[in-house]
Amino acid sequence: MSYRTVLAGTATLALLAAPAAAQEFGPLLTPAELSEAQSSVDPLVIDIRAFDEAYAQGHIPGAVSAPYALFRGPSDNPGLPPSEEALTAVLQDLGVETDRPVVVVHQGSDVTDFGAAARVYWTLKSSGVTDLAILNGGVSAWEEAGLELSTEIVDAPDSDIVVSFSTEWLATAEDVQAAIDAGEGSLLLDARPESFWNGEQAHPAAARPGTLPQSQYFVHDSWFSSGPVIVDAAAARALAEEQDFTGADEIISFCNTGHWAATNWFALSELAGIDDVKLYPESMVGWSNAGYEMANVPGMLQNLRNQVFGNN
Repeated sequence: MSYRTVLAGTATLALLAAPAAAQEFGPLLTPAELSEAQSSVDPLVIDIRAFDEAYAQGHIPGAVSAPYALFRGPSDNPGLPPSEEALTAVLQDLGVETDRPVVVVHQGSDVTDFGAAARVYWTLKSSGVTDLAILNGGVSAWEEAGLELSTEIVDAPDSDIVVSFSTEWLATAEDVQAAIDAGEGSLLLDARPESFWNGEQAHPAAARPGTLPQSQYFVHDSWFSSGPVIVDAAAARALAEEQDFTGADEIISFCNTGHWAATNWFALSELAGIDDVKLYPESMVGWSNAGYEMANVPGMLQNLRNQVFGNN
């Protein structure tokens, strides 16, 4: 049985069994819930799509343009988080306040696109924003719900936020090495497809293929039952329990550049409600370029088999 079949069944059972109850703000909002929230709690809506190609062509009314690149590192290490000083300048310019709800909006084109929203959510949470949500399905879901878009450019008033980046959900290379040295207790979870995990593929900016020693993989798209809409909290918790993720003392989520890994972090931490889930933002690009130990034995064995027996 596939992950998606399990998720779809779990989500249906949860909806039938769960009593109706008012939900707190976030971590996911439907288009209808966001529309209602704009009339009640007045959240700051930040649109992380590219300005010219997307935002200027039509966005959720009142949304501020905040392209994803503002929350990423340089091209040779895109997973590196911006400095506290750089994040302070960005968030002040966007009008972000720690006590005002913020909704992150992406396009919703596919499951990979969700990783951008999750990565920005993680950055904002680590920067001290307490009420956060992602528009599930993004602008695509907003349009499918029949809600209007606006082309009016929104200038947010500057805020006085000063970022002190929390380490509660952050794993550094030193943290990862410590987990490897300990040998037990921490789950190093690779969000990439198996071909990356076993060393058959590598990111262009990575020094070499492979994964973290002692890691296992759980592909980021496993949290989506169909289309680009991620599952709800009940389904995420059920899948996490099925995979025994709830039994780990600590989970460190990683990928190539902390993009796909942000989806695993969001699903495990924010939806499934598991404590001590951390994101290693630089992931394998940063790790490999720094010269740390790599593991790609499965890939080497496969290459050896190919050499001996051919590719068929």
